[in-house]
Amino acid sequence: MANPRNKTTLDSLDKSLENIETFFVVDYQGLTAGQLSTLRKQIREKGGQLIVAKNTLIQRALGEGRDFSDALKGPSALVVAQGDMAAVAKVLSDAAKANDKGIPTMKAGYVEGKRVELSVVERISSLGTRDQLYSELVGVLGGHQSNFVSILEAYKAKLEEEAAA
Repeated sequence: MANPRNKTTLDSLDKSLENIETFFVVDYQGLTAGQLSTLRKQIREKGGQLIVAKNTLIQRALGEGRDFSDALKGPSALVVAQGDMAAVAKVLSDAAKANDKGIPTMKAGYVEGKRVELSVVERISSLGTRDQLYSELVGVLGGHQSNFVSILEAYKAKLEEEAAA
């Protein structure tokens, strides 16, 4: 008979992974309880969740379509990104850089319904947050609109000069 605690954990994992399209598998071994707690809080603030569970339970919760058995070796945690995946990935990257051991270590990534290479996850973590990217886009678009208006005004002035002459 299955361990009741494992069944409860699996049910909780299933609920946490429901409708999730982006998550990261990380190695957290070597972090103190305080560091892990701080990391959880930072991830939660960015719209994510850090889940520590047995590897077999994580794999069962992921289901048959998402095989991460190769990454689920040794101590593993699942970092679910429910909102801004770039912000969550950046928290993990910054935590690893702040730690002299480079922990947490990224083991695998699943982004928007597809398993991705670690290099893709690293690129995502180097992006700004969604709000920063939106503000950059608005700035670029605003600059182009300003240039376009200036060109129209110059053309209008030229037409007025030709009409006056």
